[in-house]
Amino acid sequence: MGSWNNAIILGIVEGLTEFLPVSSTGHLIIAGHLLGFVGEKAASFEVVIQLGAILSVVVLYWRRFIGLIPTGNRFASSRHSTLMGWSGLCRVALATFPALLVGYLARHVIKETLFTPEAVTLALLVGGVAMLFVERLVSRHRASPLDQLTLGQAFGIGLFQVLALWPGTSRAAATIIGAMLLGLDRKSAAEFSFIIAVPVLFAATGYELIKTGNQLALQDSLQLGIGLIVSFVVALIAVKGFVSFLQHGRLTPFAWYRILAAPLFYYLTRGLYF
Repeated sequence: MGSWNNAIILGIVEGLTEFLPVSSTGHLIIAGHLLGFVGEKAASFEVVIQLGAILSVVVLYWRRFIGLIPTGNRFASSRHSTLMGWSGLCRVALATFPALLVGYLARHVIKETLFTPEAVTLALLVGGVAMLFVERLVSRHRASPLDQLTLGQAFGIGLFQVLALWPGTSRAAATIIGAMLLGLDRKSAAEFSFIIAVPVLFAATGYELIKTGNQLALQDSLQLGIGLIVSFVVALIAVKGFVSFLQHGRLTPFAWYRILAAPLFYYLTRGLYF
């Protein structure tokens, strides 16, 4: 599988980028290419370390997840929140179902046509420009908190999440932008993006593991464990830092980062077979 260094580096990349609006797919492609760690086994490794990032959100927002259980409302962050119990489950389902459905039905088309340097570069660039536009647009409007999330907002965010099936778009960017356009404040948009990432990423990770699990050998277990733990710890730090930043900051730095990274990504990967 490669050295422990590869596991640590890829774990850091996954943990940093999975929940930031910068595209974890694009960054893992570049990192794997530079490390010479590509192919079926590399793809399987990336699927496993994604679990570490997912678990970090479960740990950070455990009260939110417990509050979604109809009998666990005493742990909810707000007694009057729409994101708790059956009401919350309905909203999470509305926000996750579109991406799960389209992702399953179009999985072959996505793999065959969108995993190219040109497609990912375009998604990085367009996503950055879209973030700049949305930041200018929403700054003029009053935003609502997460605990007042409506069914319509949840479903609308789910439709935006479908855009993230285009590699390079970034699931976090698509859902955060969508949530902001639909009336949530930046912090609430990010937190809801994290919450609905869990069922979507668990489903995607489980599906990929079933398909590619035979690529992993017992001797790879240590590297997998290192990558998963590193991804978990780094994602904890990245998510907390990002949410803290959004309490007073904007998405503009991430937008410009994407715009500047797009040509670099293309230069590094134009000769790479995806």
